[in-house]
Amino acid sequence: MFRTALRNVLAHKARLLMTVLAVMLGVAFVSGTLVFTDTLGNAFRNQSAKSYDDVAVAVTTYANQRDEKTPGITAATLKKIQGLDGVGTATGRVDGFAGVADPDGKLIGNGWTNTGSNFSPGKNGKDSAYTFVDGKGPDAADRIALDEQTAKKGKYHVGDPVRVATNGPVKEYTLAGVFTTEDGTVNAGGSLVLFDTPVAQKLYLRPGEFRDVNISAAAGASDEKLLADVKPLLPKDAEAKTGKALADEQAEQIQKGLSGLNGMLLAFAAIALFVGVFLITNTFTMLVAQRTKELALMRAVGASRRQVKRSVLLEAAVVGAIASVIGFVLGLGLATGLRSAMSQFGGKIPAGPLIVSPTAVAAAFGVGVLITVLAAWLPARRAAKIPPVAAMNSVHATATVKSLVLRNSIGGALALLGAAGIVAGAAAGSDGRTIIGVGAFFALVGVIVLIPLLSRPVIALVRPLLKRLFGVSGKLAAQNAVRNPRRTGATASALAIGLTLVTGISVLGVTLGQAIDRMTTDNIRADYLVSMANGGSLDESALKALEKADGVAAVSPRQDAWMKFGNEEIGAAGVTPGDVSKLFTIKTVSGSVDSLTDGKIAVSEDTAKSRHWKTGDTVPVTYDDGKKASLKVGAVYEGNEFLSPVMIPKNLLDPHVAHADIREIWLKMDGGESAANEKAIVKALGDNPAMSIMDREDIRDTFGGFINTALNIMYGLLAMALIIAVLGVVNTLAMSVFERQQEIGMLRAIGLDRRRVKRMIRLEAVVISLFGAVIGIGLGTFLGWAIGQTLKSDIPHYALVIPWDRIGIFLVLAALVGVLASLWPARSAAKLNMLTAIKTE
Repeated sequence: MFRTALRNVLAHKARLLMTVLAVMLGVAFVSGTLVFTDTLGNAFRNQSAKSYDDVAVAVTTYANQRDEKTPGITAATLKKIQGLDGVGTATGRVDGFAGVADPDGKLIGNGWTNTGSNFSPGKNGKDSAYTFVDGKGPDAADRIALDEQTAKKGKYHVGDPVRVATNGPVKEYTLAGVFTTEDGTVNAGGSLVLFDTPVAQKLYLRPGEFRDVNISAAAGASDEKLLADVKPLLPKDAEAKTGKALADEQAEQIQKGLSGLNGMLLAFAAIALFVGVFLITNTFTMLVAQRTKELALMRAVGASRRQVKRSVLLEAAVVGAIASVIGFVLGLGLATGLRSAMSQFGGKIPAGPLIVSPTAVAAAFGVGVLITVLAAWLPARRAAKIPPVAAMNSVHATATVKSLVLRNSIGGALALLGAAGIVAGAAAGSDGRTIIGVGAFFALVGVIVLIPLLSRPVIALVRPLLKRLFGVSGKLAAQNAVRNPRRTGATASALAIGLTLVTGISVLGVTLGQAIDRMTTDNIRADYLVSMANGGSLDESALKALEKADGVAAVSPRQDAWMKFGNEEIGAAGVTPGDVSKLFTIKTVSGSVDSLTDGKIAVSEDTAKSRHWKTGDTVPVTYDDGKKASLKVGAVYEGNEFLSPVMIPKNLLDPHVAHADIREIWLKMDGGESAANEKAIVKALGDNPAMSIMDREDIRDTFGGFINTALNIMYGLLAMALIIAVLGVVNTLAMSVFERQQEIGMLRAIGLDRRRVKRMIRLEAVVISLFGAVIGIGLGTFLGWAIGQTLKSDIPHYALVIPWDRIGIFLVLAALVGVLASLWPARSAAKLNMLTAIKTE
């Protein structure tokens, strides 16, 4: 039976090609994902371990420049650590944000990975953490060193002036040296600026203090003993761990971080393979039907049902194994390509070999062979059931009325159960997403089971149009599309699954995008928003500079503060009285926001309700410095996503904070947005590359841009499933043409020319594709609505938006898929020799 199976595979190479392609693509996705994430994890783990190679003990404090209560490591403590037995070196570190401007004044890097630290040389004048490729470390207050990649991007050389921004005004330094390092931030594509130690301490902490200390061990010293000796010398809240423990922790964090990416990519691989199941099942069903006589002869000469079934399954296993081998090789290429793509988009990955784990190999081959065999099981079962005599007389074992009734009943029950689950989940709000997920699964399975039943009435609706527009070719195409409802259903199902997901994601994405757009448009009156590129706090000097800038009509910070109202901490924001109402749309429930000018506070409606406050109430407050006061509620306003629960005049807040925590500064300009006004803001800020200046369009893009990015990623990942669906249409048409050679020959003999034969095949493909698309778009829109209902309470201005333009594009693309998929089968049908075709059995 194995030889028979192998012979059949070799005899039907062309017909099994699409099955091989479908399995191959799915396996490539699975193996590529596993190899890519294994390679990524290994590279980052090796880099992490390498960065701790010379660290026996690492000391970490939570010292902050804005928090005087939490001490760092003083110079005296560092000296004590250096004097311990077994200590080789003990290096103090202090770091924070530092942005380097390129020659055009733009920030090099993205803000989040722009770092500054101190250069801490030992007795030999070198800092072991950095290897200088040019120049030397900074040895004066006006000198810095840059990592090699940042120097290249900025085209800087030793001796050049470099503008560097920290949280204060921009300063110009002289470049003393260029270095390489194993620092994870730099290896991830960030930038690193090294300052002289006293300068870094003043910028990021306090003179004479370090935030962290890295300790190396002398020859023969024990890391654990060093750890025990160091701990008693440390201030309260400081942590000390061995370098090995920290490397292990980072490795675990890397693994957790990559597991999310791994899971997402594998989920899309699973979708692609699920779609492939329909193609494989269809292929083997048609092959079995075409080999009815052959299978009957096998039964007649003594083959049992089990042997016939085993023969078909062995064919599937051989096909799956071949596809898995090719898919695995493609997966290795995919993993290499993903790695290169990440590097091209700025995500620098540490050097390292491609990791091919036994798990990746086993998963790839296991999935490929298992999916193919499972998909071929039903056709194999049907093959084994064909009676020898009936098969030898070419009487096809058609589905009985009982089997069709049972199939449609099961499909109807599953679809209704799924729809009920989706509706119930939508009604449950934010707690109903799991219910919707389960309901979606049952609904999708139910619809797939029912698709053959739905094909006849749905395609019957377009039959008159096809006949009117395309004549005989249109009429024949509509009849052919419903001649074998199961085959049409299986082919359309693959497209339906892909478009269900694409449409659901589109409905949800467009709806959320427009809700966020309305949120920004309705709530913001300001023309510009100024913030730090790294999301940190702005210096007070930036606010003062903007208050004096030309053309500024209104300016207010959002100065974050946590204050105790009674015994409960509530987030508050210091704002500029009078100006804040010009910058935001503030709808008051009671009182007036202008009361801020009189030293009163304004609170959001939700905050007021939960604490039973009303306008005119006096509430006790404890500031961050511990001082207490009583403040009067001057206004209650409707919730605004850009305002804090409590607004307090900035002048009341300032005396109680050592450093103002200003996250944003909002501006209204005379004449609104303009190039001249933006230039005035840039000039007022001292042309600081580390400060982000956004107009209203930029603000909308910042809040809604991630949705479009996520949509594009989803579309890209789902493309694999749609490609497999297209292969399914090609496969069905090609094998259908092979089955209908005699029929096509007869049509040609009675006058149907080649052009109309091609048109008939093309229209058949378009009808099947559009049928699957309509089913998928309908189900996807339903799912998008349901998931949106669970988000409604968390997103103000939420209203369902049906993206008719995108749905129209999906339908056009589905029709185009049909046309493209039919090119080869239509050409093959048109080229058939009519006399040879008529004689074909």
